[in-house]
Amino acid sequence: MSELNWWVLVSKHWGKFLGGLLGLIFAVLVIKYGIWLSIFIYLCIGLGLLIGWRLDVNKNIGHFLNRLFSSRED
Repeated sequence: MSELNWWVLVSKHWGKFLGGLLGLIFAVLVIKYGIWLSIFIYLCIGLGLLIGWRLDVNKNIGHFLNRLFSSRED
């Protein structure tokens, strides 16, 4: 029998692997901190990912920060 290559296995099934890992992390957070704090943590992670994605797309941090912190009355 040939040796199992973990990188090939993970690369072929990365969505399942990532989903299982996120589910495991969420379960551990719920057990340790409770449901509401776990949901808050996931929302903060999602917000951080969203901001990071916008910065990657725009490549202009100054414009992004001006839009984020400008008043809507202008």
